[in-house]
Amino acid sequence: MAEPGVRKRKFRKTFKPAGDEAQATNATAQTSSDAAMLKTVFLVILLTAGIWLYKNYDYRSFFRWRKQQAAWDFDEESRREVKFTADVPKRDAILAAFKHAWSAYERDAMGDDEYHPIGKSGTNLTEAGGIGYTVVDSIDTMLIMGLDDEYARARQWVAEDLSFERDGSFNTFETTIRVLGGLLSAYHLTGDTMYLERATDLADRITPVFSTPTGLPHSMVNLAHRKGVPDKDNRGLVSTAEVSTLQLEFKYLSYLTDESEYWKKVEKVMEVLKNARIATGLASIFVNPNDGKFAIGPIRLGSRGDSYYEYLLKQYIQTGSTELVYRQMYDDAMLAVHTHLMRKSEREGLTYTAEILPERDREGRITWRMVPKQDHLVCFFGGSLMLGATVTGATTQPVSIPPRTEELTAQGKRDWLSGIELIKTCMATHETATGLSPEIVHFRVPGDGIESKHDWYIKGARPGHTPYDARYILRPETVESLFIAYRLTGHPQYREWGWNIFQAIEKYCKVESGGYASVLNVDEVPVQLEDKMETFLMSETLKYLYLLFSDDTILPLSDYVFNTEAHPFPIFHPTLRTGFF
Repeated sequence: MAEPGVRKRKFRKTFKPAGDEAQATNATAQTSSDAAMLKTVFLVILLTAGIWLYKNYDYRSFFRWRKQQAAWDFDEESRREVKFTADVPKRDAILAAFKHAWSAYERDAMGDDEYHPIGKSGTNLTEAGGIGYTVVDSIDTMLIMGLDDEYARARQWVAEDLSFERDGSFNTFETTIRVLGGLLSAYHLTGDTMYLERATDLADRITPVFSTPTGLPHSMVNLAHRKGVPDKDNRGLVSTAEVSTLQLEFKYLSYLTDESEYWKKVEKVMEVLKNARIATGLASIFVNPNDGKFAIGPIRLGSRGDSYYEYLLKQYIQTGSTELVYRQMYDDAMLAVHTHLMRKSEREGLTYTAEILPERDREGRITWRMVPKQDHLVCFFGGSLMLGATVTGATTQPVSIPPRTEELTAQGKRDWLSGIELIKTCMATHETATGLSPEIVHFRVPGDGIESKHDWYIKGARPGHTPYDARYILRPETVESLFIAYRLTGHPQYREWGWNIFQAIEKYCKVESGGYASVLNVDEVPVQLEDKMETFLMSETLKYLYLLFSDDTILPLSDYVFNTEAHPFPIFHPTLRTGFF
C-alpha cells in the first residue's frame, strides 16, 4: 500500500480547490499580461535606441575600421614567405607590347615628339621642331628590357640628329622630367658620356628660367634663345608641382658634373616653398613667382599638385636620407593630407583624397568647399605612402619585406595602411566595361542624389555623351603604385592587379598596325579611340609593368629613386653642403 500512498501525496501537492484555482488562473493571466507589456516596452526601447544609433552614430566607421585592420595584418604578413622570382611569361608579354609600340613609332615618326598610331604619323611640340621626347623618354626602358638592337638605333639618333637649337617654347617641367631625366638615366645605365654631354647642354639652356625675383622658374623655356617664357594662361602664376619637380634631375646632374649652380637653383625653389607654408600644411596648386607666396587656388593631390608631394619624399631618398629638411617637409605634408584631404566613401569604405576649392561669397570673402573628386594622377600616392612609411616612418633600417609591426612608428603604420587602401580604391575604379580606369572620378556623398552601382562615378557620363573625365590616356600611376607595393611586400595580389590592367590595355588600346591609342570612354564597349600614344606609355606604364614581373635585383628600391617620369637615378651622398633650415 505504500506505493499508492506516495502517489496520492504527490497528487495532493499539485491539486487546488476550485476557488483557489480561479485565483491562480487570474494571477497567471495577470503575470502573462505584465510580461507581454514589459516585452513590448523593451522592444520599443530597443527599437528607439536602434533608430537613434542609426541616425546619430557612424556605425559604418566601425566596420570600415575592422575592414582596414583586416586589409593588412602585420603579424600574419611577416610570417608569409616572400619570393621575388620573375614571372617570365608575363614579363615577356610586356616586352612584346613595348616592341609593338616602339616599332610602329620608329617606322612612322622616328625623332618626332609625339606619335599618332591610327594615322601612322608623328607631330612635334613646336613649329620650330621637336627635341626627341619619345626617343629619349624610351631609351632606359630599352636598356632595362635588354632590347639591344632598338637601343642602338635610338642612341644613334640622339648622337646624330637630336638638337636643342629650337626657337620655340617648351614646357620647363615636361622637358626636364622627360628629356633631361631620360638622358641622365641613360648615362647612368651605360656610362656613355654622350648622354651626359647632351644633358649638360640641355640643362644650360633651361637654367635661365630661374631668373625671376624669387628664383621660382618660368613655366616655359625657349631653348634656342636660352630664355624663360612666362605662362600666359595662368595670370603669371606658376604650377606648384611643376616648379618643385625639377630637383632630382638637376641635383643628379650637379653631382655628376660637380657644378653647384644646378643644385643651388632648384634648392632655392624648395626654400621658397617651405617659407610660403600656409597654416594647413597643404599647398595651393599655384605660386606667385614674384613674391614667392601660394596663390589662392585649388588644393589637391591631382594635376598641378601631385609631384610636389612626391618629390618631398624622393629628394630625401635621393641623397641617402641626409637632408633632414625634406623629411620634415614630407612628414608635415603627410599629416596635413591625412587631416584635411583623406576621406572614406559611404557604402564601400573606399579611401580617397578630396579637393578643396576656394569660392568668394557676395561680400568678397573667401570660403572653402570640399569636392569629392580624385584624378587618376593621384593613384601614384598609394605606393608613395607605403614607400614613405618604410623611410620616414621606420624605427630601423633596413625595414623587413614586408615590414613588421615593431619596425614602423605610429605615423609609419598610418601611412602604410592608407597607402594600401588608396591602391584598393584605384583598383576599384578599374571596375568599368573595359577594365581601364577613367581620368577623373567623383565619389558619392550623403544627400548628393547620385545613383551609381559603385561609390565612385564618372561625372557627366551618359549614353551619347563622353566627358573628358571618362578617358584613359595610357596613364602609369596605378601600375607605379602596384610596382612599389609589390617590391615592399612581395604580395601576389599586386601582380594579379597589374596583369589585369595590362590585359585591358592589350584588348582595348592596342592598334593592330602598331602602337597603342587612348580610349575616349572606359565604360563604353566597343571603344572609341583617340589617335595619340603618350610618351609615358613606353617610359612609365610598360616599364613599371615589366619591373613588376621581374625579380627584385633589377633596380632595387634600396639603391634607386625613380623620377616622376620613371627614369631611375642612383641614390648618392652629396659632395657639397646642402639643405636649408
